[in-house]
Amino acid sequence: MNAHSVSRETSRNDVSRETTDHAEAPSTPVVAQRVFLDRLSIAEAYTNLLATDGIVRGLIGPREVPRLWDRHLLNCAVVTDAVAPGASVADIGSGAGLPGLVMAIRRPDLQITLIEPLLRRTTFLDEACEKLALDNVTVRRGRAEEVHGSAQFDVVTSRAVAPMDRLARWSLPLVRSGGSFLAMKGSSAETEIATAGKIIERERGRFVRVQELGADFLEQPVRVVEIVKK
Repeated sequence: MNAHSVSRETSRNDVSRETTDHAEAPSTPVVAQRVFLDRLSIAEAYTNLLATDGIVRGLIGPREVPRLWDRHLLNCAVVTDAVAPGASVADIGSGAGLPGLVMAIRRPDLQITLIEPLLRRTTFLDEACEKLALDNVTVRRGRAEEVHGSAQFDVVTSRAVAPMDRLARWSLPLVRSGGSFLAMKGSSAETEIATAGKIIERERGRFVRVQELGADFLEQPVRVVEIVKK
């Protein structure tokens, strides 16, 4: 290894150490107590994991740390307001556990399956579940399409995975008859629904509404598309 390579390797190691040493989870907002109640300490522990291991492993960017609560945990947690007690939930393209792991923290009555194709992400998810002592979570490595025909759930959810037409193809086959597909979407929700209408119908889905969740907790409620499986 030449001197230039050594220098670059040293620089990378220094950056990694600096990120690990100085990463610090943001302070817990008051509203988090109202959202997570007696599960707040677990939510805080997960926030710390995202701010440290999550950055080192490239699951979230360092710039996301100051807004972990507002943009990620609180937004994902309120999705459970649309989920019935004791439901089975699949989160496709779970990434670092958003929204599925947050939903499992807030609602221990739910049985959550995190479906994620990348090994480095499923490794993080497995370790996070162990550290947080979450016994209501199953981590499954693979794409949503690979689960088609082998499992169905009361609810399938996703966040920032793909446009609605692709999400419908991936998600609706995983929803049992009478169950719901909940997709976290922003201002594009209505447009995406219109574009994906034929695919949703083909996959035996029926668009119900775009509902806003968390108005009692959040300055800006979360917009969730709800589609019911016929």
